[in-house]
Amino acid sequence: MSVQPKKHLGQHFLIDRNICQKIADSFIGFQNVQYALEVGPGQGAITGDLLERKGIELHIIDLDKESIAYLKGHFPALTGRIHEADFLKVDFSSIFGNHPFAVLGNFPYNISSQILFKCLGNRHQIPEITGMFQRELAERVMEKPGSKQYGILSVLLQTYYDIEYCFTVSENVFDPPPKVKSGVIRCTRNATSTLPVDEKLHEQVVKSTFNQRRKTIRNGLKNIVDVNLLPDHAFLKLRPEKLSVDDFIELAQFVERYIK
Repeated sequence: MSVQPKKHLGQHFLIDRNICQKIADSFIGFQNVQYALEVGPGQGAITGDLLERKGIELHIIDLDKESIAYLKGHFPALTGRIHEADFLKVDFSSIFGNHPFAVLGNFPYNISSQILFKCLGNRHQIPEITGMFQRELAERVMEKPGSKQYGILSVLLQTYYDIEYCFTVSENVFDPPPKVKSGVIRCTRNATSTLPVDEKLHEQVVKSTFNQRRKTIRNGLKNIVDVNLLPDHAFLKLRPEKLSVDDFIELAQFVERYIK
């Protein structure tokens, strides 16, 4: 029995054992983290390598019924830990309770940004995200201010995670081959446990300004605060891609003072 890759699920199955091992080796793991969740394992190309990691209870999650059936037949050691569910909709507490867990995988490319946003929303429980993305996305989340690729995901992910680019992966190690190269990144939670400003407001400021990235910060804030009430501030005349991660925190603090 084998699983046919499904385009509508963004499946590209790894067929190179060396790359599978390299991805598994990129997962650091933490002494206080006993659980890991592999997303979209497909035919389990890296699952076996992850299972060899000592001290980690591996769970896997996939939406594809065919993959679930295959995995249940080939990985009996994972009995009770194979979850047929949508990662974007699952309640993690139903799997891990309040315990922290790492998120790993060769992530489906059609929802990879959404996967990162889901992890951000559960960042206090997810100390590590390690896996493969389209190289463009992998590079974008690491971009620094001033780049056209620097955006919402770059700022929000870098606010809470340290990001390391591990290596690039050729199109030729997949079935079917994607049209782009891939990149493996590792995101580990930094020391920022909480922000000195309302975190929802901070996220709103980042998203609102980048959604109008060709306009100045002042214009991008109009749906959050009455900009006529704002005194002069150097940031207000800039475009959002000019602000660093720390600048956005300062901007959110500034805005917070003038919200009625």
